Amino acid sequence: MDIKHQHNLSLRAVIFDCDGILVDTEPLHYRAFQKILAPLGLAHSFEHYMEHFIGFDDRDAFLHSFSEGGRELDAAALEALIAAKAQALQEQIRHGVGTFPGVVELVRELSRNGTPMAVASGALRHEVYAFVKSLGLNGAFCAVVAADDVKKSKPDPETYILALDRLKLAMGWQELEAASCIAIEDTPAGIESARSAGLYVIGVTNSFEEKELRAADHVVASLAGMDYPELSRLLELGRNA
Repeated sequence: MDIKHQHNLSLRAVIFDCDGILVDTEPLHYRAFQKILAPLGLAHSFEHYMEHFIGFDDRDAFLHSFSEGGRELDAAALEALIAAKAQALQEQIRHGVGTFPGVVELVRELSRNGTPMAVASGALRHEVYAFVKSLGLNGAFCAVVAADDVKKSKPDPETYILALDRLKLAMGWQELEAASCIAIEDTPAGIESARSAGLYVIGVTNSFEEKELRAADHVVASLAGMDYPELSRLLELGRNA
């Protein structure tokens, strides 16, 4: 599908969150965090992690853990912890990662249709690339924004603003309206980030219940069966609402 046809259908690009959308990484992140936190006396349950840590990047997760434990954490120690956690996560990734129904199929369908795609993630860049590779989706995304690239993590809009800029540069476009792009997210923080940047947002209930994702423009239980025409239809409905 050529760019002119895409423009006629309104939808010009799709931006995916990574953790909780492309890949089911929360169990991996949890185990990696615990490997670092447990020796420090800051371990917590998976239930606590899912309730309080979803949507955090590594920096915020460690800061929150230390805050919960009433402990101070200076910048140098924080960077060392992030590096140690990254190594622990790589060990987890070597054993493979899971995904969600319809995700790989949607990315491949959009790729066949020539729809530009990006990743806007709170994970580190090397982690995002490892996840994408593990799903067999190398080359599908023309832009990636990771935690390394921003000063303020989600829910701040910086991640999505930068993703739009990189998409525009990668495609050689002079203009790219945020309202012509769809973000696919699974957390309230991610939805707020994308909405604040001006994108149409689809929330997927992989990590939170539908009621917690009500700030999204549209909420689905799964990406199974989703394709370019359906995404275009939702975007058009949103514009006319």
